[in-house]
Amino acid sequence: MLERVKHLLPAELTAALARLSASAQASLEEIRIRENRPLEVWTGGGSAFVMADGSLRMEPDGAYKPTAEICRRLLERMTNHSIYAMEEELRRGYITVEGGHRIGLAGRTVLEDGKVRSIRDIGGFNLRIARDVAGAADGTLPMLLDRTRRSIASTLVIGAPRQGKTTFIRDIARSISYGRWRSTAAAGWPGRKVGIVDERSEIAASVRGVPTFDVGPRTDVMDACPKAEGMMMMIRSMSPEVLVVDEIGRDEDVEAIREAVRAGVSVIATAHAGDWQEAAARPALRRLLEEGAFTRGIVLRRAEAGLAVRVIEVNPSSPLAASSFGAVGAASRSAGHSPAAPREPTRHPPQEPADAR
Repeated sequence: MLERVKHLLPAELTAALARLSASAQASLEEIRIRENRPLEVWTGGGSAFVMADGSLRMEPDGAYKPTAEICRRLLERMTNHSIYAMEEELRRGYITVEGGHRIGLAGRTVLEDGKVRSIRDIGGFNLRIARDVAGAADGTLPMLLDRTRRSIASTLVIGAPRQGKTTFIRDIARSISYGRWRSTAAAGWPGRKVGIVDERSEIAASVRGVPTFDVGPRTDVMDACPKAEGMMMMIRSMSPEVLVVDEIGRDEDVEAIREAVRAGVSVIATAHAGDWQEAAARPALRRLLEEGAFTRGIVLRRAEAGLAVRVIEVNPSSPLAASSFGAVGAASRSAGHSPAAPREPTRHPPQEPADAR
């Protein structure tokens, strides 16, 4: 994974990370760079600090510390030597670069009328390495079918940060765009027109409007566009049958999803939450669940064996009650993380919902 992002890093940082073992380099997920403080990485095994000799330790003593000059050059590389051209990204606190990699930023905020206008004196960077995992949702897709409409049911995917939500919905979008429904019940179903609203440029990783990830032949992408506005633009201009959007939660997102559902468009969306009850308790999400905007829910949780996937039948009259269709003990490949062998589910054996049979 280091090969994918080393062009973004100053030579000193690249050299420090190149001393990691081959297995550590291959499983890199995040590189956390803090000025004059220990260099931290997240791998499939969790968090560790990078020592000068390339070893990884849980304690920061003796770790490599990037200097202020290294951090300055890092920022220049990430902004293409034009920090002022990235004013909007700085205001949001992150930059998305070619390949879908996202760099979170920490520093001193500049306020205007009580709102964040920009970030200066940036001394903290979190480089999240994007990766594509074809087949990540294969075992789950048959449980999301809407037989009546010969399409996918509107589905809310939830999980804590770093659980693979973006990788998961990208694979769903790709599969239904190709018409790969992964179920004999959907034999002969055509692929569907998919619209991705990619506010953070992470789902499709578009460069100058062209996706760099394979998101399917029937997929259109609205890149770097606010979610609510992008959904309405897609509906008006591209007539999607399925909309895909990441990290919903604001009131304007709720209204846009309502409009999409009223227009007969299926919506695949993600939201941050530790479990289903936590998601359903959030006011904006609860309104959508009570109105029946989503008929399926997915809870993603990383486990030692890979990615545990739980599929939920949404009950609008009691959205906090999570009635499971089934579970996949580990996705066919860990969604965006270290590959792992599948394990058998212990409670809810995989099955197709009644309307998918």
